[in-house]
Amino acid sequence: MAPSTNALDRTNYLNATKGFKSWFMTIDHKRLGLMYLWSVIGCFILGGFFALKIRWTLTPGIVDFAAQSMDVEALNAYNNAFTVHGAVMIFLVIIPSIPAALGNFVVPIMLGVKDVAFPKLNRLSYHLWLIGALLFVATLFIGNLDTGWTFYPPYSTGSTDVSVITAVLGAFVLGFSSIFTGLNFIVTIHKMRPPGMTWFKMPLFLWAIYATAIIQILATPVVGISLLLLLVEKTMQIGIFTPALGGDPVFFQHLFWFYSHPAVYVMILPSMGVMSELFATFSRKPIFGYKSIAMASVAIAILSFIVWGHHMFVSGQSETMSVIFSALTFSVAVPSAIKVFNWIATLYKGSIAFTTPMLYGISIIWLFGIGGLTGMFHATLGTSVYLHDTYFVVAHFHFVMVGSALFGFIGAIFYWWPKMYGRMAEGALSKWGCILSFIGFNLTFLPLFPAGSRGMPRRYAGYTDAAGFDSYNMAASIGAAVLAVGLCLALYSLIRSLKHGAKAPANPWGGVTLEWQCTSPPPEHNFDIDPPTVDDPYDMSLVEWRGEEEGFLPKNPRADDPCIADIKLA
Repeated sequence: MAPSTNALDRTNYLNATKGFKSWFMTIDHKRLGLMYLWSVIGCFILGGFFALKIRWTLTPGIVDFAAQSMDVEALNAYNNAFTVHGAVMIFLVIIPSIPAALGNFVVPIMLGVKDVAFPKLNRLSYHLWLIGALLFVATLFIGNLDTGWTFYPPYSTGSTDVSVITAVLGAFVLGFSSIFTGLNFIVTIHKMRPPGMTWFKMPLFLWAIYATAIIQILATPVVGISLLLLLVEKTMQIGIFTPALGGDPVFFQHLFWFYSHPAVYVMILPSMGVMSELFATFSRKPIFGYKSIAMASVAIAILSFIVWGHHMFVSGQSETMSVIFSALTFSVAVPSAIKVFNWIATLYKGSIAFTTPMLYGISIIWLFGIGGLTGMFHATLGTSVYLHDTYFVVAHFHFVMVGSALFGFIGAIFYWWPKMYGRMAEGALSKWGCILSFIGFNLTFLPLFPAGSRGMPRRYAGYTDAAGFDSYNMAASIGAAVLAVGLCLALYSLIRSLKHGAKAPANPWGGVTLEWQCTSPPPEHNFDIDPPTVDDPYDMSLVEWRGEEEGFLPKNPRADDPCIADIKLA
């Protein structure tokens, strides 16, 4: 039997140094990526707990709404649950999930370099994220955070509750982490590409991260300023947003959504980049319309800055501006549709391998399709006014954010897991995790579309039987339970693979991008040869399958390549 290309028995980034300090004070982008990854997963479990708490409260027969409506403490507990759920999932999970966690791990290796441009700034970004996360978690113990994740005045300014100050301060700190991460990626991609990797020879995941970084740098300072002003008003009683003090709450909405709608694409664009990698690799075809997908990423980043007003159709803005924002919102659908078309064209007549990462990728086409199409209802002024603040918005939001972004995140984890740990997490268990998650997600959120269209308002702690929403809430609660089981199976399959998973070769999937040219897991400095060979990132003819032990190997290997140096080729 030929020797394995797995590097678990060699010195690699995981075992090069040991001890807490060697990890916490590391400047190795791979270790920082893993710390981001497990921190995000921990926050996701916390946010998921509050999601299940919300669904438990809304399950018919569980809570007597008539009695609860008179119980202020119970209502405050519900408000706290959906606030913490939203804030944790948005700021601590979805925004940093792919860019900070997987981006940190993958981007330098995909570029064929040793690290990001500013390694110490990268470490600072993680430490700032950790401080922000701890401030959010602290709110669970110091008070009742019940403002909603948007922190709208006067909810956030109407009291002196220290939990609000702590949460807003946490979000402010997280903003710096996001800005520094984006800055690092832009400089890294601009200045550290290897010889031969022109802009249009970059993997599409790098294009997605680059476009995301633009949004992070330009939009995040706006929300940072708005949160800082919120803290000033709350602590000094200076009238900025509160009407009682002479402020304007709509002003806060403009500032918040100028950031938060581009932030939607901070969550989505990286997932789109992951999909491009998955579909090319597992269909064994070059990506269809490479340049149009790359330009679509940049177009989405630009257009995301001029559509925030569709969140404010009922906030008193002029009819003229509402019509303009409605038209502009439709424009975002064009580059998004280009991407979906090209992905489907890539799959057409491809030799599709239904691996676990690919199952998540295929799921996203359906989930993003539903989320995108229902977004047209919100872009249309007449229907958006009717559907505003109903569960139709909740369903649309979750199909885009949770369905598309989260499924992309999990699919990316399974895709790059062999590279991270040198172990395969592929198997029936991981596939069932995806299938159950997909079924549970649709069962949870599809019923909320008709519920919202029939007037079911969001952010209510319960509904009377006469409202006619019981069947929708029951279906959603059952779906949430199935979704939770699927996600737990996915997590269990990953953790189990760390000990029981098969050793991964350098290239188990047949990818052609540069991260598959180093050993699994990589050495401390990523590559033992410099520079790695740069070819077309989607020319699948460059590699060929050599068996379970060897995986995919280059057809024309370099003699000094450590991935193939100890393997006798046929």
